[in-house]
Amino acid sequence: MDGQTLVRLGAVLFVAFAITATAIEMSREGEPPAAATASKQLRPIATDPLRWRQRQCQQLGEAAIRDPECLAVWAESRDRFLGKPLPDAKHDSQGQ
Repeated sequence: MDGQTLVRLGAVLFVAFAITATAIEMSREGEPPAAATASKQLRPIATDPLRWRQRQCQQLGEAAIRDPECLAVWAESRDRFLGKPLPDAKHDSQGQ
């Protein structure tokens, strides 16, 4: 076989694979996308005091970078995101 025939054969195989994969994906009936289920697990702002305080800092705008409470809120938010224990949790675990 010459090179041009191999290229054509590869292109035909690629198209056949793409069509097969598309047909299989379209016929699947499964779980909803992960993004749809993840949004259900988030706590609303009303039940999460940290989110409420973040919104207050957001409303302050540029003045929030000089506000000590907002700096503390952002530090707590960062610690929560990184999975670090909260300061209160450290004291409880050391005392036991």
